[in-house]
Amino acid sequence: MKRVGIRCDVGPERGVGHVMRCLALAEELRRRQVDVVFACDAHTVPWAAAQIAARGIAVQPAVWTAAEHVDLFARLELDAVIFDSYDLAGPVYQAVRATGMPALALVDGEFRGAEAEVLVDQNLAAELDHPELPHGTVRLAGLDYVLIRDEILEQRPAAVPTVRPAANAVPKVFAFFGGTDAFGAGPHVVRALAATGVPFQATVVAPGGELAARIAAVQLAQWQRVDVIGPTDRLAAEVCAADLTISASGTSIWELLCLGATAGLVCVVDNQVVGYERAIGTGTAAGIGVLSELERDPGAAATVLKRLLTDADERARLAAAGWRLIDGQGRRRVADALLALT
Repeated sequence: MKRVGIRCDVGPERGVGHVMRCLALAEELRRRQVDVVFACDAHTVPWAAAQIAARGIAVQPAVWTAAEHVDLFARLELDAVIFDSYDLAGPVYQAVRATGMPALALVDGEFRGAEAEVLVDQNLAAELDHPELPHGTVRLAGLDYVLIRDEILEQRPAAVPTVRPAANAVPKVFAFFGGTDAFGAGPHVVRALAATGVPFQATVVAPGGELAARIAAVQLAQWQRVDVIGPTDRLAAEVCAADLTISASGTSIWELLCLGATAGLVCVVDNQVVGYERAIGTGTAAGIGVLSELERDPGAAATVLKRLLTDADERARLAAAGWRLIDGQGRRRVADALLALT
């Protein structure tokens, strides 16, 4: 049996996006009878650790230096390695490649020092960019390579979503901002929802007590309701039950579109700007705004949200456009490319 290692970022500040997309690829590899082991600090985000453990995947603590990586990968007797990190230095990749071990690295636009036989940039319109590649590298780019987890694929509609609640029904909103909401977007989005002045029933994920308290402190009209929950294993089900899903414009965008969700996006950090602008530009998601602007004034976001809450036809249009954009088969294509190296 082949064995593949996955070295990825995770943490209270970094969030769980790297783990989530790596889990999608891990699920595909295990389906092909490949053993998988993670190397990351999953213990720093218990929910992420639970997601890995639930799949029966072993976890090694993260290492940081080039020598530590070479030693770890040799000790684990890996046939190939997957990197998904913003934090590792270039010499780590170079040292691993020098051993002859096949490597694949997930990137988002900038390579950040990453080197591998295969670089995967799963972002919208990434295929239109033509960066200079390291010697001997192939780049797989665009939404054909989006990594989607089993949970999402199992609930993806078989056909274009067309049926939405009647326009006079109170719309259901689901809002989440990664496994940690590292930038505290939840309270500001709830403020913007409240400022619409229209009815809604919202479920908002708050990974900590302080965030939950701030959300609960937002003043609502009597016809508006917000329920706060912790990180959930029922993400896809919550999204499918909602009329509008609000999320950060990170890796979760592609899962929402694959599900045929009506997605409202918040750009919470600079490295999400390109993905945010491209998704909005395609007409497959609505732009709620940049988090720093929501913090100063929720007015512009409230205008967008009011339209989404009151216009069922617009919600249906966005849902259908997003569903068409992603076929859910990206992880098969990436797994093919990785295993061809071994």
